[in-house]
Amino acid sequence: MSNTKVDKQTLIDGLNEDLANEYQAVITYLTYAACVSGIHRQELKEFFEKEIQEELQHAQFLANKIAALGGKPTTVPANVPYTENPKEMLENVLKAETETIERYVERMKQAEAYGDYGLANDLHDIISDETSHKEETEKILKGYQGD
Repeated sequence: MSNTKVDKQTLIDGLNEDLANEYQAVITYLTYAACVSGIHRQELKEFFEKEIQEELQHAQFLANKIAALGGKPTTVPANVPYTENPKEMLENVLKAETETIERYVERMKQAEAYGDYGLANDLHDIISDETSHKEETEKILKGYQGD
């Protein structure tokens, strides 16, 4: 890892990007759970609903951390991709989880460079959660024959 120092505002800005994406995840999962249809509706509805609480906890953690660093937590979610196609829903979730992991790995490095090792450790735990979400989505998509 590089010895480049990261300033507080850079870290806050990155955490706000993460927060906007956690808001997006909550809205996406809520919407998809409500709108999913077809033969796998019940299973997918439960899958989407199960993720909502964990994403809310991530958002709450990020908002608290941003405020603790002296920043203002964003109130605007990242763009929510809407679809009524169950397979596209899963593909959108997989893409979002993949991008989220990449962002959190970068943020963990920034937290270490800033010297906030507690934050880096907490982000490591969130990366583990997001990786589990990604893998579960990959398993569902692997055998998905729906449209």
